[in-house]
Amino acid sequence: MLDVALLGTGGMMPLPKRWLTSCLLRLNGNSVLIDCGEGTQIALKELGWSCKPIDTILITHFHADHIAGLPGLLLTMGNADRTEPVTIIGPKGIGNVVRAARTIAPELPFETVSREISGNEETFDIHGLRVTAFRVNHRVVCYAYKAEVPRLGRFDVEKAKANDIPLKFWNPLQKGAMIEYEGRTLTPDMVLGESRKGLKVVYATDTRPTRDIVRHAQGADLLIAEGMYGEHDKEEKARSCKHMTMQEAARIAAEAEPKELWLTHYSPSLIRPDIYLEELKKIFPNTIAARDGRCTSILFEGEAGQEVKRA
Repeated sequence: MLDVALLGTGGMMPLPKRWLTSCLLRLNGNSVLIDCGEGTQIALKELGWSCKPIDTILITHFHADHIAGLPGLLLTMGNADRTEPVTIIGPKGIGNVVRAARTIAPELPFETVSREISGNEETFDIHGLRVTAFRVNHRVVCYAYKAEVPRLGRFDVEKAKANDIPLKFWNPLQKGAMIEYEGRTLTPDMVLGESRKGLKVVYATDTRPTRDIVRHAQGADLLIAEGMYGEHDKEEKARSCKHMTMQEAARIAAEAEPKELWLTHYSPSLIRPDIYLEELKKIFPNTIAARDGRCTSILFEGEAGQEVKRA
C-alpha cells in the first residue's frame, strides 16, 4: 500500500488557505517528499503526519515556491530528534542549494546527502520505491517524478519443488533474498510466478505538455499534474511562461489513461479551481481539482483494505 498526500497546491505564492507545492509518499514506514514550498511543515502538521520519517526529498527545480520551505523543514526534523541521514535529490547544483539552506540550519543532528540527477532521465531505488526522474519543459531545468512499487509474483510451490529448493529457504526467497547454498545461487524467480501489476504515481508540475509525461503516466494509478490556469484567456501566458493549463493536463490524462488525475500548482489568481471541472471531465472524467491535504492509499490489485481520501 502506498500513501499519497498532496500537502500544498499553490504556485508562486502561498495564500491564507493554500500552501505552496509539496507532496508526500509513504511506504512501509518510510516517507519521500516531493518539493518543499513555504509552509510544508505546517501542512504536514495539519494532516497529522510526521516529518521525522522523511528519508528522501525530491526537488523538481530551483524556483522558490518549490524549495523555499527546505530550511524550516530541516530544522523541524532536527527538533523531532531525527538522527538518520536525509538524502536530497534534484537537478545539477542541488548541493549548492542545500549548503545555502544549511547556513540558516547549521546544527542539524543528522547528515544531509545531496545527489544530482544525471542527464534527462535517471532511476533511484528508495526504500522499496523505484523513482524515475525525467526532464520536462520549463524555463529552468526541471524534472518530473515517477514513483513505482514493484510487485513480485505469487509463491509457486510446484516451481520451488521442481527447482529442489529446501523448505527453509522458501520464505526468504519469496521476500526477494538471494542465497548461496551448496554451490548453487538460489534466486526469487526459482520460487515465484510471473510478476504482478505494481503501483505507479507520476508527479509533473511547472512544465509544458510533453510526450514523456504521457509515456511515464501510461496506466498509472495516479497522475498529479500542474493546472496553473483554467481561464482560456491565460493560454498564451501559460505557453510563454512554460506552464500547463488545466485543459492541457486533462488531455495528457485522456491519452495516458491513469486511474485518476489530480490537478495542482494553481495560480494565485485561480481562487476556485473546481469551477472548471465540468469542462475538464468532458476531456478526462476522473479529473479532480485537488485541494491542500488531499490524500489517498493506493492498494495492489486484489489487496484488502480501505482507500481513504480527504479534501
